[in-house]
Amino acid sequence: MRVAFIGVGHMGLPMCANLLKAGHAVTAYDLVAAHLDRAVAAGAARATSVADCVAQAEAVVTMLPSSPHVRSVYCGESGVIARAARGALLVDCSTIDPQVAREVAFDSLARGLTMVDAPVSGGTAGAQAGTLTFMVGGSAKEFEAARPLLACMGTNVVHCGASGNGQVAKICNNMMLAAGMIATSEAMTLAARLGMDPTVFAGIVNASSGRCWSSDTYNPYPGVMEGVPAARGYSGGFGTDLMLKDLSLATEAARVARVPVLLGAVAQQVYQKHSADGHGAEDFSSVILQYLKT
Repeated sequence: MRVAFIGVGHMGLPMCANLLKAGHAVTAYDLVAAHLDRAVAAGAARATSVADCVAQAEAVVTMLPSSPHVRSVYCGESGVIARAARGALLVDCSTIDPQVAREVAFDSLARGLTMVDAPVSGGTAGAQAGTLTFMVGGSAKEFEAARPLLACMGTNVVHCGASGNGQVAKICNNMMLAAGMIATSEAMTLAARLGMDPTVFAGIVNASSGRCWSSDTYNPYPGVMEGVPAARGYSGGFGTDLMLKDLSLATEAARVARVPVLLGAVAQQVYQKHSADGHGAEDFSSVILQYLKT
């Protein structure tokens, strides 16, 4: 297919590269010149604007930072909806407000375009390896139209229901993940302060009822696991500011839906403090530093 890829940063670039490896003809665009240069070096054609990028595309993939960016790229006078060819497939892989995803999909449909929201899980490592999980919102027909393209970039493509439900799955999952990481950080720190070897304690937890992904796959305590951000000074991985963004989306969605999310709100505040303390660019598991430094 002729694919337009808008947003070729840390996640978008390897996703774009995997589409190229699968044989698609990709035209890329990004406001950051260095990002666009890397996409061109990987084999993509260079576009000079959103309109230029999507003009000949059969499919458009976007990976953008936030809801306002998605609105701007899709809904502007020279945006995707106005400039894409009728019948084009639109796939937004950004993590944004579910309601914004639904509004943009409605506007796309009104112009004869097929759109799904397809936020991802798996981080930069999954993007590079082509093993991402895509949580897809849209009709069954729209999902089937997008599935082959998404399969070039991931190994798990899940239909979550109607438009916006991909975003719902992403922000609710990450709210659980954040709360679990905080709980793991507190328990690991407490056990160590009370005199227990952290590695021994982690082994007990991971064979007991306290086991979770944050303890057995991504343990935040330094020295407990190899190959995780805690083993390399919390560099790489999923940034604190990205987790904070997702938590803010979740708590705002909960406010609109009038659903109490007490632990989600506490988690949002913990990560907000962690970011304010200067750890925004570090992996979200670095939240344990809030406890280790006390």
